[in-house]
Amino acid sequence: MWPNRRLIDLFKTEFPIVLAPMAGIMDAELVIAAAQGGALGSLPCAMISAEKAREQVNIIRQRVSAPINVNFFCHKPLELSAESEARWKERLTPYYEEYGLDPSAPIAAANRAPFDAAFCDVVEELKPEVVSFHFGLPDQALLRRVKAAGCLVISSATTVKEAVWLEQNGVDAVIAQGAEAGGHRGMFLTDNIAEQPGTFALVPQVVDAVKVPVIAAGGIADGRGIAAAFALGASGVQIGSAYLRCPESKVSVSARKALAEAGDASTVITNVMTGRPARGVANRVMREVGPISPDAPSFPHAATALGPLKAAAEKQGRVEFTNLWAGQAIGLGREVPAAELTRDLAKTALARLKALAG
Repeated sequence: MWPNRRLIDLFKTEFPIVLAPMAGIMDAELVIAAAQGGALGSLPCAMISAEKAREQVNIIRQRVSAPINVNFFCHKPLELSAESEARWKERLTPYYEEYGLDPSAPIAAANRAPFDAAFCDVVEELKPEVVSFHFGLPDQALLRRVKAAGCLVISSATTVKEAVWLEQNGVDAVIAQGAEAGGHRGMFLTDNIAEQPGTFALVPQVVDAVKVPVIAAGGIADGRGIAAAFALGASGVQIGSAYLRCPESKVSVSARKALAEAGDASTVITNVMTGRPARGVANRVMREVGPISPDAPSFPHAATALGPLKAAAEKQGRVEFTNLWAGQAIGLGREVPAAELTRDLAKTALARLKALAG
């Protein structure tokens, strides 16, 4: 069977597979389906309220008895300066004019909430088996409360230094997020995206540097990738992009089409969508304004002015202002139910590992 059972034994899941939390395009339905397939389902909470998180966890609990992971951002919010906002609005004005929108009209602020006392209350009340963080860890007082509630804590590292820091600060497992991964870089000790290694360079070095189990993430979308991660010393994998086209995801029809047509060269790392580097399928605004632009306001404020453009384009079935977060293995994605996909990933990985073992 699995040559390394540390993650299975830690999480009490059937398979050492973690469904990546993908904020904005999934909810309880995908978590439930992945959990039914044997993975650790992850509920992203960065774009929902504490009340909504409570509701979603209760829905999951009613449908499955499997362990679940509740995921939060823990970035330090930065104020949006009037100068930065004006510069960004000016850069986007031609697009507003093209869609007949008023760039001076009030816009609802982008919602990317960091973990706080209200979220911590929900964790203490509902006691999810696992709580994961992106962009480091919350302050020690909140972290102590999470651990006191009996939750396992995991977080993402994009370098060996970050992995060591996470272990020193009490995580039960480290997610080694390589440059191939879709979505936001989990970096927190550096903001230099050029420093982030690829998954298969990062994983063995993190395995050597920490004692806790390591979860490989980035560019893993089939059994071959899972087997390779185990060969490098990982105790499990985190997979997101492979699940994007599952019927349980909330990806729109037009976005599904773009994802289905994407290949290995389709994704780029950009800051124009939110103000923080993230990998996604290149769209019009990423190509024309970025992919990296000094005009993009700090996270998450770049997303605010893009909101009306995204909504207007999506009404026309276009995704030129939609953040299609996806990793470099997006071309391996399939349109199959999430539970079936999970079981197939595990089956093909075990077959490959058996073949490698001779």
